[in-house]
Amino acid sequence: MLTDAQFSDLISRARKGDEQAAQTLVREYEPEIRRAARLRLTDPKLRRIVDSIDICQSVFGRFFKSATDGSFELESPAQLLLLLTTMTRNRIIDEHRRQTTAKRASVEISESVDPEHLVADSPGPRTAAAARELLLEVRSRMTPQELAVADLRGAGKSWDEIATEMNESAEKLRKLLERSLERVRQQLNVVEPS
Repeated sequence: MLTDAQFSDLISRARKGDEQAAQTLVREYEPEIRRAARLRLTDPKLRRIVDSIDICQSVFGRFFKSATDGSFELESPAQLLLLLTTMTRNRIIDEHRRQTTAKRASVEISESVDPEHLVADSPGPRTAAAARELLLEVRSRMTPQELAVADLRGAGKSWDEIATEMNESAEKLRKLLERSLERVRQQLNVVEPS
């Protein structure tokens, strides 16, 4: 957490448009804002449309726009955290209201259009970002030896090639990786797809 002096300096610089100060504030507060957003995004329908990254970006965008106008008088890091979490809550409420009150026009698909062509096979940017975030979390929970085995396997090497390179048995390394992934899966409480 920032000291009051560091905080005052960063806020002052951010108000003047200092990009490094803004980046430092985002780096400092983004984990808390994303956590607050994830805790409040409980509606599955809403989670399909918007995720914590979207909310976080929106909150910081609004904050920095208002901060440069001088709309906020902040004296401590705790005040900023309270403001940002309140903005997060309000942003999610606004998005929920917008989604539940929006009148969706029903679009009839022409019989000449094949519905298969309307849906992309590739994952969207949010799915890709979530996958990268999950991969980083998994890797952070693995030992150096487990990471080495995973990296070699990910590079397309066979178990025999990995065993030769690491001077271990192929079966031992295969089980090492299998057990480490199972351990991390349990730590993260990830349900294995059926």
